[in-house]
Amino acid sequence: MTSDPSTTGAMAEGSPAADPKRWLGLVTISLAVALIIADATIVNVAIPSVIADLGISTTQAEWITSVYSLVFAALLITVGRLGDLYGRRRLLLAGTVVFVAASVLCALAPSGALLIAARVLQGIGGAMILPSTLSTLNATFRGRERGIAFAVWGSTIGGMAAVGPLLGGWLTTTFSWRWAFGINVFVGAVIVTGLLLYVRETKEDGATKGIDLPGTALSVVGLGGLVFSLIEGQRYGWWNASEAAAAELGWTASVSPIVLVAALAVIAVAAFVAVERRRQRQGRVVVLDLALFGVPSFRNGNIAAMIISLGEFGLLFLLPLYIQNILGLSATRTGVVLVALAAGSFFSAPVAPQLSNRLGPRAVVRIGLAAEILGILGIALSVGVDISVWRLVPWLFLYGLGVGFATAQLTGVILADVPVAKSGQASGTQSTARQVGSAFGVAIIGAVLVTTLTSSATDRLEAAGVPAAQTKALVTATTSSAGAAIGALRAEQGANAPAVVALEEAYVAATRQVGLVASGLVLLGLFASFSLGSGRDTAAAEDAGTAPAPGRG
Repeated sequence: MTSDPSTTGAMAEGSPAADPKRWLGLVTISLAVALIIADATIVNVAIPSVIADLGISTTQAEWITSVYSLVFAALLITVGRLGDLYGRRRLLLAGTVVFVAASVLCALAPSGALLIAARVLQGIGGAMILPSTLSTLNATFRGRERGIAFAVWGSTIGGMAAVGPLLGGWLTTTFSWRWAFGINVFVGAVIVTGLLLYVRETKEDGATKGIDLPGTALSVVGLGGLVFSLIEGQRYGWWNASEAAAAELGWTASVSPIVLVAALAVIAVAAFVAVERRRQRQGRVVVLDLALFGVPSFRNGNIAAMIISLGEFGLLFLLPLYIQNILGLSATRTGVVLVALAAGSFFSAPVAPQLSNRLGPRAVVRIGLAAEILGILGIALSVGVDISVWRLVPWLFLYGLGVGFATAQLTGVILADVPVAKSGQASGTQSTARQVGSAFGVAIIGAVLVTTLTSSATDRLEAAGVPAAQTKALVTATTSSAGAAIGALRAEQGANAPAVVALEEAYVAATRQVGLVASGLVLLGLFASFSLGSGRDTAAAEDAGTAPAPGRG
């Protein structure tokens, strides 16, 4: 077995498998993942307080939440490659510092414009952190230990997506929305300390240094434009320009600006592929080694991850709104309910590796997806205008359990046959696939919500004898506020007012329809999982010492 210089970074200063500090490093890396995932959901809970305090417009509020995801998704592949070349721990440290500094700017922001600018910086920091965490784990752990590390990583993502609203609600209610950002300073200090003490530096030694400027620019434009189109298509119109496009962008054409942006994104992605192929033939530095897509487990795994992400968090996007707007719970109590999802995800961490060893990663992915489908269906069939919120808890736990199983093991399958030297760009690619799938899923879920809510609310209001003009105004207010207008109407007219009852029933019907669609999308992901490689042979061979170490071959 010949040595390869690309492995030396991963094995620097002795074998990482022999380093007892690696488990404390796993805790540090998991905390870094928790930081960026929780922050994405904390902001959603804090937005009403931000609007009241800064006096910002609805458009600015939407950009505060969406610009983070936009920048984050656009940069994942590019910064993942930088970690391979210049050091994954170095990039993770830099990303943490950028993220914490941006959080300070968010906490101190005196206006909506400066808060949006600070969120852009947070997106940059988050994009530096996520692929670095995954590629560092891939370089540090081997065989069964890698399965455990991925399980902890995946469970952290699923769990913090649910814990974020609870933390955000508590900080916003008890202190101020500014502390939803300010707390990152203390968490960031712990992460930086842990990285310096417990995480080894790994990188692709011997690789040609440099930056692929054309590839970087095209990837950012392509991925950024695609995600922007998916996030903003509902507001600006998928084909015909909406009133918002004219009011907010000064758009005068009848065709939506989304059509132009999406077309530009597709052209940029096609040009990116062409440029990367040419540069690779010339032996020059590239952002993404397209040869990775020749690895079946990597190629098919990314496709499956994108499809799974379409529906995986679709209902979670709507559920907090339903709990607050229809069942009347506060943001903090809503977060408490969603902890059941986090509990399921965290519970899966020690169980998933054991199941994977016995059944194989593919089987665990499918078990997880089946649990997600059952959990989503259970939630969809349980919702009602006047139910006990605790009826949702068992289904949330089951859903969280499924997310923990599927996310971690699918990640392991995707990276199983990828050399460690390519871990950064491979990690960035799989994270990008998930982000694009998630954005597409939210777009689908949003369209289903608006369409179903509009139709159902109109029919129910008309049946209740509400005048046509008032019906139109109520439907518009309800859809544009994602249901928040129902609470204001309830306070004004009373809980038993015909219009309130009609809108509540319509919202429940829309929530149920969203659940059915989300479960169907995850079912497509389950079907896609049958194209996966096992993700098992490599790990088993590593344990036996018969396979090339990651980074070789």
